[in-house]
Amino acid sequence: MLREVLAATGWLERTDAFGRALRATSRTPGGLLLVGTPAGDPWHLAAHLDDESRLGGAPGLAPTLVRWSPPPGGPPHLRVGLERLEAAARGETLFVVAEEGAPAPLLERVDDARRVGATVLALESGDRELRGLAHEALSVPPDEPLVSFDGAQHLVSAAAGAEPGSSRRGLRARLARFLDAVSGPAVTD
Repeated sequence: MLREVLAATGWLERTDAFGRALRATSRTPGGLLLVGTPAGDPWHLAAHLDDESRLGGAPGLAPTLVRWSPPPGGPPHLRVGLERLEAAARGETLFVVAEEGAPAPLLERVDDARRVGATVLALESGDRELRGLAHEALSVPPDEPLVSFDGAQHLVSAAAGAEPGSSRRGLRARLARFLDAVSGPAVTD
């Protein structure tokens, strides 16, 4: 039932298009910079993209998680700070995940990265300034009854992991497997 409801809303198509844009722009290993806001590191999305990279044979989807307050004694992959955004370059992709509004320091860094040629993608919930800086954006309204912000992240990571040239049916099949794992198989008459 959930699959049918989502299919009728356009969410599958929107997340599919955004996921394809993410996969197409993230071709260089280490060149996908994933950043959130001070209140929320997108570590869960980073883990899903890393899995999709590994399972889908797309090394460019393995993100570099950029954090506002990286722990000084943590493993190297968890110690990447905002200075990495300042080093963003042409050919890299900056993926901003901001459920709440992006603060001014983040918007400034995003604008700088865009000016040097990085591609900017944004998953946001109504932030017009961030959306205006992004080459591609997917907005999840806070009052959306069918897809939560977290749910949209799952849909985007699954869509990004789909092989190029796969049909929507391929994405739908992947989403069906995901939904079966989460909610159980669909019941048919």
